[in-house]
Amino acid sequence: MKSLRTIALKEAQNRISPDVKAPSTKISEFFGSNVFDKKKMRDFLSKEVFEKLMSTIGQGELINQDDANQIASAMKTWAMSKGATHYTHWFQPLTGSTAEKHDAFFEPSGEGAIEKFAGSALVQQEPDASSFPNGGIRNTFEARGYTAWDPSSPAFIMESKAGKTLCIPTVFISYTGESLDYKAPLLKALAAMDKAAVEVCQFFDKSINKVTASLGIEQEYFLVDLALFNARPDLVMTGRTLFGHMSAKGQQLEDHYFGSIPERVFAYMVDFENEALKLGIPLKTRHNEVAPSQFECAPIYEEINLAIDHNQLLMDLMEKVARRHNFKVLLHEKPYAGINGSGKHNNWSLITDTGKNLLAPGKTPKNNLMFLAFFVNTIKAVHEHADLLRASITSVSNDHRLGANEAPPAIISIFLGQQLDEILDEIEHSRISKKIKEDNGLWLGIPKIPQIILDNTDRNRTSPFAFTGNKFELRAVGSTANSSAPMTVLNAIVADQLTKFKVDVDKLIKKGDKKDVALLTVIKRYIKESKDIRFEGNGYSQEWADEAAKRGLSNIKTTPKALDAYVSDKTTELFTKTNIFSKRELHARHEILLESFFRKLQIEARVMGDVTNSQILPAAIAYQNTLIENARGLKELGLSKEAIATPLAIINTLSEHIGIVKTNIDAMLEERKKTNAIEDSRDKAIGYDEKVKVYFDTIRYHVDKLEQIVDDSVWPLPKFRELLFLK
Repeated sequence: MKSLRTIALKEAQNRISPDVKAPSTKISEFFGSNVFDKKKMRDFLSKEVFEKLMSTIGQGELINQDDANQIASAMKTWAMSKGATHYTHWFQPLTGSTAEKHDAFFEPSGEGAIEKFAGSALVQQEPDASSFPNGGIRNTFEARGYTAWDPSSPAFIMESKAGKTLCIPTVFISYTGESLDYKAPLLKALAAMDKAAVEVCQFFDKSINKVTASLGIEQEYFLVDLALFNARPDLVMTGRTLFGHMSAKGQQLEDHYFGSIPERVFAYMVDFENEALKLGIPLKTRHNEVAPSQFECAPIYEEINLAIDHNQLLMDLMEKVARRHNFKVLLHEKPYAGINGSGKHNNWSLITDTGKNLLAPGKTPKNNLMFLAFFVNTIKAVHEHADLLRASITSVSNDHRLGANEAPPAIISIFLGQQLDEILDEIEHSRISKKIKEDNGLWLGIPKIPQIILDNTDRNRTSPFAFTGNKFELRAVGSTANSSAPMTVLNAIVADQLTKFKVDVDKLIKKGDKKDVALLTVIKRYIKESKDIRFEGNGYSQEWADEAAKRGLSNIKTTPKALDAYVSDKTTELFTKTNIFSKRELHARHEILLESFFRKLQIEARVMGDVTNSQILPAAIAYQNTLIENARGLKELGLSKEAIATPLAIINTLSEHIGIVKTNIDAMLEERKKTNAIEDSRDKAIGYDEKVKVYFDTIRYHVDKLEQIVDDSVWPLPKFRELLFLK
């Protein structure tokens, strides 16, 4: 009987890509065609209601019931004209994926049936919250949860062969008002950033009335043939290969990065990009990544809330389109040991309503002072809350990725590039001039920052947080993550720091300092106070780990302990005073993240035990029996001991590896039972991390040794060379 691996290999080798039609028009002509964007709002709404909706989006003004009814009616009319029959509130619960409950526009009436969509259904719905993670916020009998419309993110239509659905982005809150999603806290953090940044901008430009945080998310991913994926229970159940010896060829030849895109992969890329563009996702870039079968797509920058909605939608879309091409998208941070993992690089900047990027150096010394204010405050914020930023990117899957193969280490540091680093050092040690000297190299002691700085910053791939010309790049975010978590933290800590900066500057002004002198005085102090977080070298080196310890920087390598930052007094004060999280919400999220950690490790341990006992050990023992029969036959032929030495040696080696695997599997399963009995979530998470997971590497090592010895024709699992190189 043919093995599942054999069948899968045959299927993968005979794949024919589905026909993908290239766009018959320019992208600009169909971009956003499935989005209820401003143009369509203007077409379907009265001028008065359209302007009110724009005020709601821009200034957060409330919408009354009559206006909500007209907006809902317009949405329904537009959606039905596109073929939609249902609508849903599309939200982002703390499961890590998106959620939706579909309702039909259809309603029965006395004369038959009508299509109806009221303003009340647009603004709020009541999905059952009982089965979503809540961290103890709700009691068992409190099943209610509410989704509330987010007007700042436009509604869109999701298409499938079976039908079309109007999707309305929403927040998700509990019956008692606490947030149960990623979006609600993010919106609060963005509001705090807007307020704090505008107040600081007023020192420089009174015409600035709004600051928007901007984000570009680079999405890395792997592709594997669907048949090969289905033949790997570990990939199916955990998203990563728990076993597998690295193939002779990996990424060492550096021939995949930016290489020619395989035809089958290219067809898939074009297909999902077309779908994404119709949904208004501004994908700009596609290319091969460093590891074999690894790829990347990246959009143009957008306002953060919309950028994250689009990224969540994109991941879902990539999965759906992959099925048409008999691919499986692997978004796990480390699906294969020994080669690069996948990240989600978050490129963050601040844009004013006058069109200025606050993180771009200006052409005049005065504009450079404005740049330095936001630049240095961001550095200071990360320095003050490095542990919280580390907590925001942590997960059981990202733990596998951080610290190797071009992923940043667990130590949070900031890379600026030599030129900017030297400029900050110069400012720190320079004397603040009391006179403005526009004609020389210094203005209040500020060096003129050359425009070449935009291209003068290297890209340190070992840095978690790097300045790259006119933005900061948070490279530590994992590929499966919802970027709302780190972006909520980043915007909250920078907003808090900007608020403190304004207070510090105002104090000096009240004491009699001129405004510009006061600004630079505080900036100088912040440069000195945050200097320890700046690092320009190799983040993987032991020298940096030693140096970081001397500087007092944390090196928290595992999730359970990293998550402690969410419930520290410092974090509680930060979030409660800005009304982003209550203390109860923070503890709930801490509980949810701990539960997610140990439950995923629990699944991995179960899969490791099941696959080893039911597939790997039987295959190894069967091959061992074949060798035993071979050795017995050689002996019966009267051959010398030397003649049968080789099969006996292989039998002995097999026995050793089989024994070690079985012993460690049994010990791991026993330890898992003990850990499952622990009630406290943090203790249980640490137990899984330190008592159960410690067996994984030993088991894998010896299973991978068996893979190298056992007859290839009987090995049950597709090997790395097949998973990575069959396209």
